[in-house]
Amino acid sequence: MKLNDKIIVITGGASGIGAAMARRFAAEGAKKIVCADRDLAGAQAVADEVGGMAIQADVSLVSDISDLIETVESEIGPIDLFVSNAGIITTGGTEVDDDVWQNIWDINVLAHIRAARILVPKMLARGGGYLLNTASAAGLLAQIGSAPYSVTKHAAVSFAEWLAITHGADGLKVSVLCPQGVDTPMIADVDTSTVAKDGIMSADGVADICVEAIDDERFLILPHPKVGEYIQQKGADPERWISGMQRWQAMLNDQAS
Repeated sequence: MKLNDKIIVITGGASGIGAAMARRFAAEGAKKIVCADRDLAGAQAVADEVGGMAIQADVSLVSDISDLIETVESEIGPIDLFVSNAGIITTGGTEVDDDVWQNIWDINVLAHIRAARILVPKMLARGGGYLLNTASAAGLLAQIGSAPYSVTKHAAVSFAEWLAITHGADGLKVSVLCPQGVDTPMIADVDTSTVAKDGIMSADGVADICVEAIDDERFLILPHPKVGEYIQQKGADPERWISGMQRWQAMLNDQAS
């Protein structure tokens, strides 16, 4: 899909990958870019840069997602591309409290589902549309040090895959973005040794790759090419993969002690 003259909504649009996408999509000639974020001031700053519109939205809330979509479709026009990009990370494993699990589940998984629940019927009724969901390489592999992030990103990838399989023949285009480490506020408080194995990429670099992938209507977007090799290794020999990850975990534990 070409981005020129398209109406695009980006959640998590105040910073990081979302802000970089907004700028890059504007350079491609998008008709209108809507930056949605809990941080309205940040979203407004990015929207001002690209001649777009800012809407305050907390994607953990059903009402905010619904209001966002309905506002754009009634005041601007039919959404051509919806980028469900907002996400959070939290560290820990089985000790993480249920309320923390629920919050990351709402943002990293249910936000994609709730947006699709509204948009897919609309898009199919008008002959098609495009959903780009941001997940992570952790959703294809694993995230050392964070069970909630790993689990929710796996679910996000799986949901995107289901959408593509179920509605692809009806005109719905679906992409899922799965980067490793990206230089964004999200990794500011994270041990980068768990995400920087193959380098920290700039958000602008990720946005450039997304434009190419959308143009090709490619399902799986891998800004770090090495991830594709890891997927093949994991699929070919899961036992060896787990053993290798266990060794990496042990190495990180030794470094931290």
